[in-house]
Amino acid sequence: MNLRPRITLLSCLIGMMVFPVAGYSKSASGEAVVLRALDKVTARTKDIIIYIDQTVKYGTLEITARKCLKRPPEDTPETSTFLEIREMKQDEDPLLVFNGWMFASSPALNALEHPVYDVWVIDCKITDGEVSRGSE
Repeated sequence: MNLRPRITLLSCLIGMMVFPVAGYSKSASGEAVVLRALDKVTARTKDIIIYIDQTVKYGTLEITARKCLKRPPEDTPETSTFLEIREMKQDEDPLLVFNGWMFASSPALNALEHPVYDVWVIDCKITDGEVSRGSE
């Protein structure tokens, strides 16, 4: 008897219980991302607002926000952002140092690993109309 299909089905069901998809379907899509960046050399932080599909330069980094999702207030708080971060060095091609989702509630889960800079998600700017649609 082949147990592989049953184990696969069981894994999917457990995954759905641990990571409910319903909470993300109600998430509102934002128009801008609020990030906090830390320069480890100077120990200075800076809050950066990046509009979706725009690029902002911070030190040698170019940060592009692709998507920002925020759960409605009645759900468990979570802000997630899809970012592309490139390092721009003189006389070299840009190097992609981060490409993926960052989560405000778990900054260490999927973090930028860079010797000089740290970047993490603070918030997602959403228009009032999108908030009401997201919480229906």
